[in-house]
Amino acid sequence: MPAFQKIILVLSATFIFSATPAGAQGIDIGQREYTSHCAFCHGLEGKGDGPSAKMLRTKVADLTVLQKNNKDVFPFKRIYEVIDGRDAVAAHGSRDMPVWGEVYDREAADWSLPSGISQEAFVRARILSLVEYISRLQQK
Repeated sequence: MPAFQKIILVLSATFIFSATPAGAQGIDIGQREYTSHCAFCHGLEGKGDGPSAKMLRTKVADLTVLQKNNKDVFPFKRIYEVIDGRDAVAAHGSRDMPVWGEVYDREAADWSLPSGISQEAFVRARILSLVEYISRLQQK
């Protein structure tokens, strides 16, 4: 596992496990985030074939080929920015995907976060967990 994935895993687990209900230990946070927020469009395996994909005007991205289409380098920063979406980047084109950074920020307000964990850190941990999970979906 690449070093960045290990760092993301540790950070995500630290932030999210400390903010989740008791008994939530041992779940794959990235997979849970993906299943809850992404699979409806991108499909359970990330191939862009989710149940709502056919209803959308824009073709849903196949998340399993991101690394392959980027000279075998996983585009971590780009994926993070697309998921977060709170900073509009004109070069990225139209915004068809939900702005998950805003959604996560609103949801974080409902959580009782541990002392010293900011709402922004919680949002970032969720996005990092999701990006790390998407990195595991890449075709070998």
